[in-house]
Amino acid sequence: MMDMSKLEEQLAFLMEADKLKNIYRQTYTRVNDLPPMPEGSNAAKPYPRRENDAEHSFSLALFTAVLAEYSNEPIDILKTMKMVLVHDIVEIDAGDTYCYDAAGNETKAAREKAAAEKLFGLLPETQEKEFRGLWEEFESGETPEARFAAAMDRIQPLLLNLSRNGLSWKEHGIHFGQVEKRMAPIADGSKELHSFIHGLLEEARDKGILPE
Repeated sequence: MMDMSKLEEQLAFLMEADKLKNIYRQTYTRVNDLPPMPEGSNAAKPYPRRENDAEHSFSLALFTAVLAEYSNEPIDILKTMKMVLVHDIVEIDAGDTYCYDAAGNETKAAREKAAAEKLFGLLPETQEKEFRGLWEEFESGETPEARFAAAMDRIQPLLLNLSRNGLSWKEHGIHFGQVEKRMAPIADGSKELHSFIHGLLEEARDKGILPE
């Protein structure tokens, strides 16, 4: 017989997680979006739109499935996909902290820990332990899965930024050295992917997309 109280807890968590769709990041989606058009109107114009956390998390899961072969070490792909799907869920309460925001990053850990206690606490005990454990593992970066997940978390927004000719970087005055430092941990998850990404960065610098 179905445990209704357990199901209610699971659905409560899933509905709360749906709020990820309304947490917007600094990175823009690859193509312009269209606003809703009033009935009978054809005047809507495409516009650049920032990616939301739900889109980002989905992309990381797909990146993991496609690129897992480049991990430095064998990884549990399903575990890693679960990890990236929940890695940003704390931002529902803690908000998105831009990776180059020094002041925001000083309080990030405390804000996200409090959010994790609340959000994962919505789940039944066994799943709370599993999913909070995955989030903590990602944050600690000490396992092959966490290191590869972190690599995906850096590669995906970088590729979007490059596809937009550095739009988000230009808005925030980000330079080559900052991005190069941000991308360095990719090598902990995949030396092959880090080498490729570093080549793209140098190309972006040489083209003036990412100033020195």
